[in-house]
Amino acid sequence: MSTMDDAERRAWAYLTAVAEPPAASVIELVTAVGAVAAADAVRSRKVPAGHLAALAATEARYATDTGERDVETADRIGARLVTPADEEWPAWSLAVLDRASTAVRGGGPLALWARGPGSLASLGDAAVALVGSRAASSYGEYVAGRFASGLSAQGRTVVSGGAYGIDGAAHRGALAAGGFTVAVLACGIDRDYPAGHARLLQEIAARGLIVSEYAPGTTAAKHRFLTRNRLVAALAGATVVVEAGRRSGAANTAAWATRLGRPLGAVPGAVTSATSVGTHAMIADGQAVLVADVDQVASLVAPDGEDPRGRAPTRRTDDLPPDQFRVVEALPAREPMSIDEISFRAGIPVDAVRRALAALDVETLVEEDGGLWRLRR
Repeated sequence: MSTMDDAERRAWAYLTAVAEPPAASVIELVTAVGAVAAADAVRSRKVPAGHLAALAATEARYATDTGERDVETADRIGARLVTPADEEWPAWSLAVLDRASTAVRGGGPLALWARGPGSLASLGDAAVALVGSRAASSYGEYVAGRFASGLSAQGRTVVSGGAYGIDGAAHRGALAAGGFTVAVLACGIDRDYPAGHARLLQEIAARGLIVSEYAPGTTAAKHRFLTRNRLVAALAGATVVVEAGRRSGAANTAAWATRLGRPLGAVPGAVTSATSVGTHAMIADGQAVLVADVDQVASLVAPDGEDPRGRAPTRRTDDLPPDQFRVVEALPAREPMSIDEISFRAGIPVDAVRRALAALDVETLVEEDGGLWRLRR
């Protein structure tokens, strides 16, 4: 949870609106002096030595302060502003954007606006980005939906861009399977874009997560989609392109995944399909791995087959002391057993069994039946 006071929230909100993302120079200023002081410096046009680039980045908008209004808008729609100081900040996922080879276009976001019950911190290796053409074929939408529902069944998060075509099919597939999906927008967190996906985005906001680095009220624009794509690639452990033309937004996201060192998969299609030209090229060039089913997609983020939900379900008995755990493991669920039998099966002395049973009885894990013991039903 955020520990920011109102002044700091307004300062962060002002800074997210006053410079077009990505804004490395503003991030550097905030890192040096803090958000409140950085906001004051930008407004007054008096920045510390070495941070003149922040003045150039904010020249067009510094006189317009929408911070308070944007915070109120976020509160009204149930959104929040997440900064690098918050526990929810996906530091591991975004760290790759600040590497020298990828920071050419500004690196990571200054802050993120988030809407929905999900947590940004839960993304990373357990998440897969499914992206593709807006003018998708029925085949592409079927594959995207099938992959999304299968990944959801494995406990993985589906990340996409909320657009028509493959993006929408991926989000719907995850939701239909009761899974968790994230839509990364190229506009303000308060805008349903595209308008035809208003209902879908509202459902994502209710059950998943909508994310944007753009302040409330910001309209969608072509250059913002290209900027947004780096976040889609960074927030997921791997990216899969279901359908794409040779030059497309999906191809741009794929390029970002490669640049960030994230695994990239592509789905083959018909050789006559214009929407599969891009995926075929990625596979032929060795840029992407051919994926044809959910398990192949999952192997991109978990080559050894590990379960994103953990090694095993958490049980009440997992943290028991050794003797108590061995007694529980020795006890049958149905037929009761004597203390001597438990001692033999567990391989511990009778006195130790008695002490363990007493403690387990208090914890309501076992029950006695005529001097015999079994697991509590």
